[in-house]
Amino acid sequence: MKKEELRIVYMGTPDFAVEALRALVEGGYNVVGVITMPDKPAGRGHQIQCSAVKQYALEQNLPLLQPERLKDEAFIEALRAWKADLQIVVAFRMLPEVVWNMPRLGTFNLHASLLPQYRGAAPINWAVINGDTETGITTFFLQHEIDTGEVIQQVRVPIAETDNVEVVHDKLMHLGGRLVVETVDAILAGTVKPIPQEEMAVVGELRAAPKIFKETCRINWNRSAKQVYDFIRGLSPYPAAWSELVDPEGKPVVVKVFEAEKSIESHTLAPGTLLTDGKTYLKVAVADGFIGVLALQLPGKKRLKTEELLRGFRLTEAYRMSAD
Repeated sequence: MKKEELRIVYMGTPDFAVEALRALVEGGYNVVGVITMPDKPAGRGHQIQCSAVKQYALEQNLPLLQPERLKDEAFIEALRAWKADLQIVVAFRMLPEVVWNMPRLGTFNLHASLLPQYRGAAPINWAVINGDTETGITTFFLQHEIDTGEVIQQVRVPIAETDNVEVVHDKLMHLGGRLVVETVDAILAGTVKPIPQEEMAVVGELRAAPKIFKETCRINWNRSAKQVYDFIRGLSPYPAAWSELVDPEGKPVVVKVFEAEKSIESHTLAPGTLLTDGKTYLKVAVADGFIGVLALQLPGKKRLKTEELLRGFRLTEAYRMSAD
């Protein structure tokens, strides 16, 4: 079968999923339909917004479905009518068996980790938070348990010590587009030899990548400089690590931290203690040194470099970051 004849249904939602869809469309593959999440309110004004995948699908005049429930009979019938030979899932949601088992060539997923490492919703964040020096992308066939199917292909990607999650995300997004196309070509050529994940070599312990919530993003200043530094870059720029900045009267405000640097040095200060000249720098004491805060955001304000914020906000060493 030629790529122009292979009927592909594509499922995805965020920016990360657009790149692979674009690679398929621009590569001349036969995408017969796209499935994405329903539109939802977003931002302060709660304006209804559609997903990045929907925007691209509309631009390309691709047939589109946005089911509320993936087991809904009307959706199942509409999906069946597309007569897909193959389904591709990138950053979507967990599929019921009636959906992933429908096409004759199966359904494969692109996951932003080197499976079986970092199964779950936030693999890129957790790889950076944990200070990993390498991550990657994996294509694998879907089966019952989430992120456990047989691996088709993998690509390894280094993580630099200065990379934040946005940098790693973009690297993986562009490589992912190419890997999806390579995987489709291998399936068409009949050269795929899937490997069960339990047979794959893993260095170190297996780590999960659970969904990240607001409380997950709170900085613990009692940890080491490296741990805090990795935590900040693993959540930057979104959803962003945060802490409570406590004024001399004990009143806290939430401050988001986007950029930082670390220094290892001995001191006797309590974790969360601030060092600042009130003009150019802001350091926070941690267990084995200091975190230099380079960019941050106060409630209702825009993100600023530290020296910009200090010009308009009188911050003294009487303030502290809550380490409770």
